[in-house]
Amino acid sequence: MQTLLAPGTEPSAHREPPRPSDADVDRRIDAACAQACRAIAPAWPLDRAIAVNPHWERIGSSVRRVAARLAVLGDIRVFPPRERLREAWASGRISAADLDAALARHPDARAAGLDAAQAVAALDRAPGLPRLPLLIDVLDDDPQGRRRLSWRQAVTHQVSQVCAAYFDRHQADWQPERPGGLYAFWRDTLTHDHGIGALMGLPELARGLAALPATRVQAERWVLRRLGLAEPAWADYLEAVLLTVNGWASWCAYLAWEARLAGRDDEHLRDLLAIRLAWGAILLECRDDRAAQRAFVALQVEWEGAPGRLQQAEDALRVDEVWQLAYEAGYQRDLARRLRAVAPAPVEPATPACIEVQAAFCIDVRSERLRRAVESVWPAVQTIGFAGFFGLPVAYTPLATEARRPQLPGLLAPALDVSERVAATAADFGPAGDTLQAPARRARLGRFAAAGRWGAGTVWPNAAFSSVEAVGLGYLGRLAQWLRPPAAARRPLDGAGHAPRYRPLCRPVLAGLDLGAKVELGARVLHTMGLDRGLAPLVLLVGHGSQSANNAQAAALDCGACCGQTGEVNARVLARLLNEPAVRAGLRARGIAMPADMAFVAALHNTTTDEIEGLDLDLLDAAARARWARLQAVFVQAGDQVRRERAAALGLDARRPHAALLEQLRRRANDGAQTRPEWGLAGNAAFLIAPRSRSRGAALDGRVFLHDYDPAHDADGSVLELLMTAPMLVTHWINWQYHASTCDPQRLGSGNKLLHNVVGGRIGVFEGNGGDLRIGLARQSLHDGSRWRHEPLRLTVVIDAPAAAIERVIAGHAAVHRLVHHDWLHLWRFADDGGFERYVRGRWSMVAD
Repeated sequence: MQTLLAPGTEPSAHREPPRPSDADVDRRIDAACAQACRAIAPAWPLDRAIAVNPHWERIGSSVRRVAARLAVLGDIRVFPPRERLREAWASGRISAADLDAALARHPDARAAGLDAAQAVAALDRAPGLPRLPLLIDVLDDDPQGRRRLSWRQAVTHQVSQVCAAYFDRHQADWQPERPGGLYAFWRDTLTHDHGIGALMGLPELARGLAALPATRVQAERWVLRRLGLAEPAWADYLEAVLLTVNGWASWCAYLAWEARLAGRDDEHLRDLLAIRLAWGAILLECRDDRAAQRAFVALQVEWEGAPGRLQQAEDALRVDEVWQLAYEAGYQRDLARRLRAVAPAPVEPATPACIEVQAAFCIDVRSERLRRAVESVWPAVQTIGFAGFFGLPVAYTPLATEARRPQLPGLLAPALDVSERVAATAADFGPAGDTLQAPARRARLGRFAAAGRWGAGTVWPNAAFSSVEAVGLGYLGRLAQWLRPPAAARRPLDGAGHAPRYRPLCRPVLAGLDLGAKVELGARVLHTMGLDRGLAPLVLLVGHGSQSANNAQAAALDCGACCGQTGEVNARVLARLLNEPAVRAGLRARGIAMPADMAFVAALHNTTTDEIEGLDLDLLDAAARARWARLQAVFVQAGDQVRRERAAALGLDARRPHAALLEQLRRRANDGAQTRPEWGLAGNAAFLIAPRSRSRGAALDGRVFLHDYDPAHDADGSVLELLMTAPMLVTHWINWQYHASTCDPQRLGSGNKLLHNVVGGRIGVFEGNGGDLRIGLARQSLHDGSRWRHEPLRLTVVIDAPAAAIERVIAGHAAVHRLVHHDWLHLWRFADDGGFERYVRGRWSMVAD
């Protein structure tokens, strides 16, 4: 491929092939830029903080190849640090048998002659991975920042501050004009910034700025021609450029993701690439001395060797991949032992006569402990695992606001709308209740106005620890509450601003569906949950949400299936839909048994305190309320059991009386200085898609996502296909966000929560007052101050289904195929003999005991 020459470089004497036309080069530059942008995964904003695999757009390659690329291009770690693995080896967490099993399962390691002794010896040395520099690195004559900020740091800070100003729509009182897009905004800002040159030690910066192209497209073409790199290196170089501002690149990728879901295009990521790319060329214009020219040539030489550097890194990481497998082997052996110990359940009728309550919980790992506790307290409760958005593809608009908040996985776009309505009785959901809406709306708008800017800051995502310093004396009242936090129960965020008389009457209402569509939706949800074959007298739909104060990342503790919201809206909407007499008549007509005296009840599991709260109980009839009342003693005992299980991990005394332990957890939840209100999904390691009989009674330590699935009632495999292409991807995202934030907390985690400053009201956080936008989890969500609470293990998915049915889904969906064949997760199935089979590179093999 023809290499584009830098200015002043002489062509060789031999006859060259014809040069490509300018238009052809432009097309190839555009393709390389687009390829680099496709490598960046999205990061959702704080008010929709769902977990995402930061390597999602790279799953078309193996984990080790991605690890090598990120190490060489961005100094990013994908595998667990060797010091962490050495600790696990020394403590016995990884055994010799685990290491031997990993070596046996790694054909590349066997071919390379890697043995156990060599693997153990590798733990005492760093991987020694090569790096490829950027233009800004080779030009900087003080890269260690001894006399000033390094140019890489200064440029990252400047670009980040510009992005914060450009994307902010909620926080700043004074908003800048943004007529020409991000690149134009940055160019205008930079040409009026008289301090950046002094900060970088470049008094001649104006000369470089004079050469800056007016448009993003021109900048991309100008810089790549100026660099003179061989074309095969273009996309890699551009990806390395984006990794220097990976946080903002991830935000721009989110904007592009949302645009695609809405059928639109978004160019912000390309603008960001052009900005960061142009900075290198600006610096080259400022430094035209001989040293700069030598550095420029050195850059070209370095990138000519890029393929060899990448292969060198991939070879060096072979041993790290073996240790990752060994780390996982120990957990998998224990998981298999616990599942094998579950006695096979006899074939049961669809709804046994002894079942009085069915409770559908979200598959979130925090529900595993509570489901197990509820079943042990009262065996007449049958618990069910189902994704927490309950199959409703909705967006929610609270009363008196213009928000349209997604309440479904980030993979999907909302198809239905839910609005908030004041309704004292069932009749008020219709036209009879219209007179209640206007006064409730006026009351809420008045309270929002009175609360003012600082009041809103205590409720919405800009409630960071640093806000105390900004507000000063006006925050003394809030500080007093933090010094002695109350033992108050959870107050829903959606209730903010409502007058007390309206707050208990506000209900989410599904709009725009006729009766036939409601029946179809209800039938589909019941079938996927396995509830179309028999219903208990009382069916609970249990969403979940967390409770914390002064927590910018609070949404990360809520339901990922509801786009970082609680499951309250979805549970209430579905319960009301399935309780509608006309809908129930339609379901009966479709052959779904729907006893006249049964009822659906919406509830919420508070994952911080492990309490269960009933919702819209006043709309139930007397019989349903009586059944709910019987459950309260069960919830009290089960919640206490779970709180005692969790106490040690939170540094609490599990021997305290029930009421005292609950009060302590509530006070922690309301404590504005508490950085660890709960551990969230730390420790997640497996996803079970199987009947509850496969795991009932097994203590899985809150580490397993549990989704009910019965292959006997899925003849066409459609439910399995849905579960492997939606919940499995969501759980993989959660698993890899925790994995990445643990393995490289500096670049893929959000740092120290105490130093967080919220950007743009909802966009994300800085650690301190600048640098790149931080993505991923805070250190306090993963580390207790003494040790890591999360083990970076890839998800082990265990499915109860025929091998052929699983293989059809793998073959039919590219994303699933990539995850399985490129080692982003482990795939097992329950074997016919009571053991397990593992799927590796297209073949099933038995899992050894």
